[in-house]
Amino acid sequence: MMTTWPAPAKLNLFLYITGQRPDGYHTLQTLFQFLDYGDTLHIEPRHDGEIRLLTPIDGVPDADNLIVRAARMLMKRAAETGRLAAGSGADIAIDKRLPMGGGLGGGSSDAATVLVALNHLWRCNLRVDELAELGLTLGADVPVFVRGHAAFAEGVGEVLTPVNPPEKWYLVAHPGVSIPTPVIFKDPELPRNTPKRSIETLLKCEFGNDCEVIARKRFREVDAALSWLLEYAPSRLTGTGACVFSEFDTESAARQVLEQAPEWLNGFVARGVNLSPLAQAIAGQAELR
Repeated sequence: MMTTWPAPAKLNLFLYITGQRPDGYHTLQTLFQFLDYGDTLHIEPRHDGEIRLLTPIDGVPDADNLIVRAARMLMKRAAETGRLAAGSGADIAIDKRLPMGGGLGGGSSDAATVLVALNHLWRCNLRVDELAELGLTLGADVPVFVRGHAAFAEGVGEVLTPVNPPEKWYLVAHPGVSIPTPVIFKDPELPRNTPKRSIETLLKCEFGNDCEVIARKRFREVDAALSWLLEYAPSRLTGTGACVFSEFDTESAARQVLEQAPEWLNGFVARGVNLSPLAQAIAGQAELR
């Protein structure tokens, strides 16, 4: 039976680079919140041990696709611990709405949804901590999607503290470019010494993103999108970009601005949610058992 699972977008409501480790990774402080908008995965269990991606991405071999890697990683871990029924496999298809290189966490969210959904469908019964540990090997953002609650992240993004920021409405705009994360983190002008602050202090300050100055400098499309949005509401970059967003108190206010967007700017309106749509879905599945 084919099942349907959400892979929600995230926003970085703020993002500060606090240092750089000897291994090259940057330390940061960021605030993740989910959106009630994202990709949708369709998963049908198989009984021949095969993992098949029915909607491959052009130019990305299945072996490199985070969806396939997540499924095979879970399969291996569950088999090693005797928690995988013989022949467990899956057909997986995706309705892709989130842009690649957009700063909305699309690939990480897809991987997390595969881990959570297949853990449920295969009845592996791995704990959330185990799934988050697996997810971290796929990407720094995967654990927050696995855990499914808005969070303050520190370290390289792996130290998570659940928080409940206001659930505002957002206009999210894509400037039409893709920004590879290394382009931002390798720029010599990236701020790397923002002082560490407590989450209590940060929540009282005006939110910002240390990556924004680099994204605006290197990508004129990002600069143009932010310049336009800032005329209407507080706006900033999410993650390392390329998407930018404005925050509003009501859905109607966000939609009124979207209706005025220039033709070159694509966008959508979504609600910020502290409990992710995936967490809500898995809770609903547990209640049905």
